[in-house]
Amino acid sequence: MRTYRWSDNDRYFGPFTYARERGSYKPITVALYSGDDESRADCRLRVSALGHTLICPMPPIVHPWRQKVYPHGAWDEATVQRLGRDWYWSCYPREYSFTIAEGALHLRFGRQTHDSGTDQSKCYFLPWSQWRHVRHSLYGLKGEHFADMPEHRQLMETWDWRKALEDACPKIVFRFNDFDGEEIKATTRIEEREWRAGAGWFKWLSWFRKPKVSRSLDIRFAKETGPRKGSWKGGTTGHSIDMLPGELHESAFRRYCAEHDMTFIGEAEGSHAHA
Repeated sequence: MRTYRWSDNDRYFGPFTYARERGSYKPITVALYSGDDESRADCRLRVSALGHTLICPMPPIVHPWRQKVYPHGAWDEATVQRLGRDWYWSCYPREYSFTIAEGALHLRFGRQTHDSGTDQSKCYFLPWSQWRHVRHSLYGLKGEHFADMPEHRQLMETWDWRKALEDACPKIVFRFNDFDGEEIKATTRIEEREWRAGAGWFKWLSWFRKPKVSRSLDIRFAKETGPRKGSWKGGTTGHSIDMLPGELHESAFRRYCAEHDMTFIGEAEGSHAHA
């Protein structure tokens, strides 16, 4: 029986492979593989939990999946005569496994073709581990609540409502020098999003867990910024940054400038923008 490599932290004990993962991704898995080569025994069992993995070679109790394929028109007569047949085997491994990781249950129960149309696999999100989005709000110049974004409407109706609220929300326009000295303006808006624990029948979990709240500063630049501007890759034209407790428009944008080789100048004339 052969041994199987799993990671850079492998240790081998005869035909067994043991590995301890150092990263944060530590799934729970029990998996039986067939391998994809029917000409040799390549069946193996893998068990992973809490950052530990053990792989054991197995006798060929599970065989690869295969299907006879007729490549009509792809093979010429000489190829058919040389091979003595007008078909070939398409072969893929079989896997029977379950994996619990990052709030989801992954099941595999047969051929694994790396094609969503033919793969025999399913994924189910675990509702007690999910966080559901419940609020997207806009805030004013001094961090006061301005409006909540609409939810659960028809797509175009929701987009129109959201666009109208974003345009009406108070904003501030700042002047700054980019890394190359070019003066550019940036328009900022404060947003906040909230998630609560549990989905479906498990929404009651939010009674016992604090919600997750994220406040961000939306930044829209009047021109491309950053070292890639003017190139085929293009510079940055806008994105959001997380805000620290107590920050408002200016303090958050000043911090952003300091972190991105930009020089903060100040508010633009008539900077308190109301679209």
